[in-house]
This record gives sequence, C-alpha cells and structure tokens, in this order.
Amino acid sequence: MKSTFDPSDRPILEQLQKLGSATIQQLCEAMQVTQTAIRQRLNRLQAANLVDRHTIPADRGRPHHVYKVTQLGLQQLGDNYGELALVLWRELSKIDNPVVRNQLVESLKSSLVQRYGQNIDGLTPSIRLEQLKQVLQSRGFHVELDLNKELPILRENNCPYSELANTDKSICELEQAVFRDILKVDVNLTKCLVEGHHCCEFQLSQLETVS
Repeated sequence: MKSTFDPSDRPILEQLQKLGSATIQQLCEAMQVTQTAIRQRLNRLQAANLVDRHTIPADRGRPHHVYKVTQLGLQQLGDNYGELALVLWRELSKIDNPVVRNQLVESLKSSLVQRYGQNIDGLTPSIRLEQLKQVLQSRGFHVELDLNKELPILRENNCPYSELANTDKSICELEQAVFRDILKVDVNLTKCLVEGHHCCEFQLSQLETVS
C-alpha cells in the first residue's frame, strides 16, 4: 500500500536523483544528516514506492545496498508545476472560439482520467473510490474517505489547484468530471475550499455504475 508523500522528504529524493543512485553513507555525506535520519526517510520513500533498494555484490566482504528514485518518484519530483498550470489555464480561457476551447478542455480531462485512473479497475464504485484515494495519496494529495454517510465521500483537505481555483472555479468542475469518469458514477461537489469550506468534498450520487 502506497503511503502519502511527506514534503519534508523531497530534499532526499532530489539528492538521490542528483546522484543517480547512492548508499546511505553517501547520502549522509551529501546531506550532512545522520544515518538514522536517512534510514527513516528512505523507509518512508520505499513504502511510498518512490525509492527502490538494490543489492550490489562485492568482490570481498558483504554486499552493499544502493537506493534509486523510481519512476513514480520521478513523477513526484515533476509534479510541482502549479505556476505553469495556472498560466496554461489562463491562456486556455482566453480562446474565443467555444468549440475549440471545449475540445481542449475535453482533451485535458481525458489526459487526467488516464493519468489518475489507468490502474483503477475495481468492480464496484466503492472499490474504485478506494483505489482513487490510494492513487491521489501516492501523488501527494491529502485525501480521505468518509464512509459514515449514506453515500461515500472523497474529501480533499487541501486544494491541489488552490491558486488556479481562486481565479477560475471551472477547474473544480473539471476535477469533478475527471472523478466521475474514473469512478463511473455521478459525483457531486458538495463542499469547496474556494467557497470558504475547510475542505472539498466529492460525494457519489449513487452506488450503481452509470453508462
């Protein structure tokens, strides 16, 4: 099970990527941090599937371990594009032709559905919702499920598009549409951080799959 990425672990992830691969001792020397601290961070990153450990045989003595950033870790390092997303969305909104603009938004939605939903294959909406939560958490989203309601809720405790949403709330509608396509059921945005709530809540409107 992938765990939530801790932003405080980003420096070690960046250092490891800079080195290509490294032992614990090499990371200690590069970051001026104790072995205990390095091991704790590497354990978290391994649990999140952001770092892999490889055993290197030695000609003499015991083999040693080196650590390397995984493909998912590389994606995590590259997910800090909030400013670029804001610029691109503003430029998209300036397109006068509504047909062209809608086509581009639809293409963007399809890309996001593929990005977050490619491995979501649960047979029921509830299973797919749990899978979506896991995917979002693995990418640094602070999300949780509320199953104490009549219909389950996916709760975002921080907005992944905060600055963008404050300038154009249609990004919230896009996220809602992405979740709907992934979960294959209608989804209602019942609370929104932009509207002054403490979180964003996406509630399934039904438990049967929509066509």
